[in-house]
Amino acid sequence: MRAMLHPDLLDSARAMSDRIVALRRAIHAEPELGLQTPGTLAKVRGALAHLPLDWREGGTTTGAVATLKGAKPGRRVLLRGDMDALPMDEHTGLDFASTIPGRMHACGHDTHTAMLAGAAELLAARREELAGEVQFMFQPGEEGFHGARHMLEDGLIDPLPDAAFALHIMPNARHGAIAGRAGALMASADALDIVVEGRGGHASMPHDTLDPVPAACAIVTALHAMVTRRFNAADAVVVTVTMIEAGTANNVIPDRVAIRGTIRTLTPRNRDTVARLIAETAQGIAAGYGVRADVTVTPGFPVTLCDERAVALGRAVTGELFGEGDWIPMPAPIMGAEDFSYVLEQVPGAMFFLGVAPEGDDWRSCCSIHSSRMFVDERALPSGSALLAGCALRFLERGFD
Repeated sequence: MRAMLHPDLLDSARAMSDRIVALRRAIHAEPELGLQTPGTLAKVRGALAHLPLDWREGGTTTGAVATLKGAKPGRRVLLRGDMDALPMDEHTGLDFASTIPGRMHACGHDTHTAMLAGAAELLAARREELAGEVQFMFQPGEEGFHGARHMLEDGLIDPLPDAAFALHIMPNARHGAIAGRAGALMASADALDIVVEGRGGHASMPHDTLDPVPAACAIVTALHAMVTRRFNAADAVVVTVTMIEAGTANNVIPDRVAIRGTIRTLTPRNRDTVARLIAETAQGIAAGYGVRADVTVTPGFPVTLCDERAVALGRAVTGELFGEGDWIPMPAPIMGAEDFSYVLEQVPGAMFFLGVAPEGDDWRSCCSIHSSRMFVDERALPSGSALLAGCALRFLERGFD
């Protein structure tokens, strides 16, 4: 049963389904990468040009914040959608598939942006009822480019809101389901680089060299074992080596080996500890082989931490709009990473997941995000717009009460 706060919100969102889908498809067909997404922003601004929004742009990215001011003063809430795509080819066969080789909206940012634009329409239609203001954060550079951090540093979100919400689609989750959890939702993501330096030479005479290859192999094995022996499995830590580069010929021992990978943690304490242990392990093993290991850990996105009050608000809005059965409490975090975490470091808020598997299909067998064949059932998108708008309305009306 829907609460009186939002008696027609979902119906209004469904009534504008064609516009939400059209914007999503236009963005999907012309994906842009990184911190510069001017074409995508132009599409968004064109779709929302008729609304009474105050736009703020500029700085180091093409990020923009559109502010809707209510008829009365009050709280400030932020809703975020990301705009950038991934550097990969698309193999969906859709009529509106990417027209640019090597680029695809395989993480759903096209849907996030379209749903946020839909939320702006819903809230603007209720402007006379609003006490406070809503900031719509259209953000580039989520895929590893720290776009949210750049927008914060550029002053585009100044003053900071009192609460912030975001939504991420999941193509391999039940259609229309909303998932979330308090505390750690997603992991931090740091980049690992190790260079093992030795002294190369002829492969037939390894005794005349300081061979970095066996040392590098030992380091990789030791790092994976180190995680299982030094960290509590209930507080997940992941160290994965994804690249090893060395050598130029089968009869040449190289001077160096490069090892690259990723580090994922759920707490700041483990994040600091694992970086220290990686350096100790790599350097100790290298010394045992008579070579040297230089270790660099480059900080990436922090842990995505959701405020308990914001998650409770999202669950309440889900129940009001769709029914309590559509809320799925997540038992554990996802070890992927999200740069909305930069916003949540400074503002209480939450991110939720929206299932967009085709209704009635076995969602467990659907392609996941970052797949070249990822498919979105667009009939779920109005629900995302309604949820974002509902979270904003509820917070402006009641705060976290």
